[in-house]
Amino acid sequence: MANITAALVKELREKSGAGMLDCKNALTETEGDIEAAIDWLRAKGLARAAKKSGRVAAEGLVAVAVEGTKGVVIELNAETDFVARNDQFQALARTVADVALKVGGDAAAVGAAPFPQGGTVSEAITAAIATIGENIALRRVDGLSVSEGVVAAYLHNAAGEGLGRIGVLVGLESTGDKDELNALARQIAMHVAATNPVALDAAGVPEETIAREKAILLEKNAGKPAHVLEKIAESGLKSYFKEVTLLEQPFIHDTSKSVSQAVKESEGKIGAPVRLVGFIRYGLGDGVEKEETDFASEVAAAAGAA
Repeated sequence: MANITAALVKELREKSGAGMLDCKNALTETEGDIEAAIDWLRAKGLARAAKKSGRVAAEGLVAVAVEGTKGVVIELNAETDFVARNDQFQALARTVADVALKVGGDAAAVGAAPFPQGGTVSEAITAAIATIGENIALRRVDGLSVSEGVVAAYLHNAAGEGLGRIGVLVGLESTGDKDELNALARQIAMHVAATNPVALDAAGVPEETIAREKAILLEKNAGKPAHVLEKIAESGLKSYFKEVTLLEQPFIHDTSKSVSQAVKESEGKIGAPVRLVGFIRYGLGDGVEKEETDFASEVAAAAGAA
């Protein structure tokens, strides 16, 4: 048996772009032959997949899956919008969402979970990278559940069943009529998709966000007495919470009332008290810095190199 040294693994990794463990396995299978190991990795789709792993994946799809009183939303990224229309990619996104619904947890836990067609979710994604030809990544996973009531989903810019560019889950706790609950939850989910609230209520707004907003208010009114500044900041933050917290926002389906008022007024039709437990909103590529490319310059550079 060949001696597979760390230096040999490092050399193969640099030549192939594959992961350390994959390189070690390849060298073990080929008894330390670098060139044969590269062919082994390519045959498995690992070298090709790894080489693409540095490219920015900010397109793709958001997928949701709901069953009973729980739901999940995932973001599966690719490099181009074109791939999001690929049947294989769409099937992969749906299946990953279904797996996430069963196993729960974060993206790492879902990635390590068994994939229905064999292997793990991560391995299925690696295989898809090799066949589709773009970097693909399971960026994030989140779930929502209620003890009794409904979890409803809404997808904006839908690309197919359970798929879209914005995915929202809303949970309502109640013992009332499930059909009416679902209808209300879906309306609220549409509202969340449109307004992108920061939190459910003021208590859920991060402290650093509140501090930043207060600092802005104080700076705008610099020079006024301290006691006046405090009142201005207090009033300004109340207005801010009405703008960014779900329960206080004007309901897009009837702006004469807040979301919390709409929920309260729905109780007569639903036949029981209703509590809005929470929401999750995924917008495709939120927070991802897309690499800006100058296509004309790329063509010119390519022509110059030819």
